[in-house]
Amino acid sequence: MDITRLSPDDEAGCADAVAVKNAGLKVDCPEMTPQTPSGYANMLRYGWDMVPSYGYLARDADGTAVGLLDVGANTYDNLNQIWIDVDVHPDHRGRGIGSALVEYAEGLARDMGRDTVGYGCLDLPKGDAFARRHGFVQKAVEVNRRQDLTGLDWGVVQRLYDDAVAASTSYELTKFTGPVPEELLEDMVTLTSSINDAPKDDLDIEDDVFSPGRMRAYEEAQSKSDHTVYRVIAREKSTGALAGHTVIAVERERPHIGEQHDTAVDRDHRGHRLGALVKSAMLLWLREAEPALTQVDTWNAESNNHMISINEQLNYKVIARILAYQKKL
Repeated sequence: MDITRLSPDDEAGCADAVAVKNAGLKVDCPEMTPQTPSGYANMLRYGWDMVPSYGYLARDADGTAVGLLDVGANTYDNLNQIWIDVDVHPDHRGRGIGSALVEYAEGLARDMGRDTVGYGCLDLPKGDAFARRHGFVQKAVEVNRRQDLTGLDWGVVQRLYDDAVAASTSYELTKFTGPVPEELLEDMVTLTSSINDAPKDDLDIEDDVFSPGRMRAYEEAQSKSDHTVYRVIAREKSTGALAGHTVIAVERERPHIGEQHDTAVDRDHRGHRLGALVKSAMLLWLREAEPALTQVDTWNAESNNHMISINEQLNYKVIARILAYQKKL
């Protein structure tokens, strides 16, 4: 078996990588959104915020793509860690390919001077057994939920919005697409840092470190990946302080698909239903701005009860549970 790093310019290789990944999803969790070759290539080029991910394709002796290793190595924070995904084509499982990819990933971590490997897999007995066999310890559970806009009761959304407006009369909303205006950038960085209050469960991770440069890098990566980024911000009327926000990115390749990127409320402004306010306002906006949009996916720690309660009011349903593991090398 040959393991080689993929280039985002290798169209055939990216297509093979996505074929491996999607074949596994079809068997293990067909409800999850499949990837596209162009979307995968963009992750290798730009990542989430201009920190590209690494893709390594495993090929059999005859050149058949049989496995895929994806590696994320943050350069903003948590510099002691990498996070990996391992996919093996269902037709080639049980041959040690996944184990070889984990071993390869651990070698990469050591070469980078990193001593911790994080690993995520679907909540399936075989996935858990594989992780534990390789010395990983479960630390958290992430849940993928999906909002079906075609079945959404817009009356419920409107009532949620109206009730939130009544509870937050000291605040007003600002909406825009694309880059954060320069005059809001520093305050937006501070507000975005509020995401660090979300549950981390038992994960051995530092807080995310945000900066104006990282914010601009995120905007650049999303734009270059052909995503339209929508942002709704709640501001305190008396001070202009940014109190809460939500962000959704809509794919241009598949404009029926959106992804929830962030929702956070500054701790000094909690208790005014700002989370419900910005999320319901976002939906009402997208209903007009993105008529082709039919689904929005979000990810939350299973223990994040407050955000989950809002999502459930907005017709989000569980698609998958992901078990998160870590291993010290």
